[in-house]
Amino acid sequence: MDFLMGNIWLWGPITAVVIAAVITVNALVSVYLERKVSAWMQNRLGPMENGPQGIFQTLIDAVKLILKEDIIARGIDRPLFKMAPYIVFGASFAVFAVTPLAEGVSPADLDVGVFYVLAISSFVAVGIMMAGWSSNNKWSLYGALRGVAQAVSYEVPLSLAVLTVVMAAGSMSLQTVCVEQGGGFWNWNGLALHKNPFLVGSFLIYFIASLAEVNRTPFDLPEAESELVGGYHTEYSGMRFALFFLAEYANMLAAGILASVLFLGGWQPLLPALDFVPGPLWLFGKAYFFVVLQIWIRMTLPRLRVDQLMYVCWKVLVPGALAMLVLGGLWQLMIKG
Repeated sequence: MDFLMGNIWLWGPITAVVIAAVITVNALVSVYLERKVSAWMQNRLGPMENGPQGIFQTLIDAVKLILKEDIIARGIDRPLFKMAPYIVFGASFAVFAVTPLAEGVSPADLDVGVFYVLAISSFVAVGIMMAGWSSNNKWSLYGALRGVAQAVSYEVPLSLAVLTVVMAAGSMSLQTVCVEQGGGFWNWNGLALHKNPFLVGSFLIYFIASLAEVNRTPFDLPEAESELVGGYHTEYSGMRFALFFLAEYANMLAAGILASVLFLGGWQPLLPALDFVPGPLWLFGKAYFFVVLQIWIRMTLPRLRVDQLMYVCWKVLVPGALAMLVLGGLWQLMIKG
């Protein structure tokens, strides 16, 4: 195992294959969850025909999507059109490279892991803009412009909220952030928030901003089906559309994992008595809690207008995140003093 970890030519491809498998399975699980949770909330059954409780329906849909013809219309900027889904998927894929699965176990434990996640995830906006511009379709361009404006705006409060966590942990390593929390907000031996009680406000700001970053309701303006057909991926079909589809659900999981790592202790158990449960199960269990919460919100809240979207960001979340950062910094000085 030590030889494998020390050999990048072996460890790198193996890690890439595992991450790709996780993203693929996550899309199948998340789509099934979305269908069933929304059906439960709307007092209906959802898919029931293929397999027990319709469990194979999503797999059948995935096979159908892969077998569909890849159509590229006339007038499209072909190089950019072809490249865009790979950039969006690649950025989502790369985020998982620093995910801490257990103590001392992660594909790559970077000292600047938090900075890496924030930097690499911003490339999604580049792919969205390329997709909208190259499609030669006004609906796609509108969706791309909305998506880029939304992503760039909401990165500000999200980054400020994450910075409060970094300040409390004293490190940008995601492994260190997990260890410093001692099980998350509550370590059941006393409040872990004695490190910084303003993390509660930062958590709320992070979660709201993460909904906008992954284009989920009520911030799903880039893909607004009732307004823009499908937004920036309107002209895509076949496997290229599947890459956008995989990236969207990968981003949902990544947002949940990052929330778990930054605020809920990541791979650490919520109860010391449950420490026999493997760390990866704790991590993904917490992450899927946020995935289900995102689905729940989609079925509950209406879509915001563009002006409301920007109001929430610049006049609510940014001042709130700055306040949490300043108050959190003062708290750190008081505790250390």
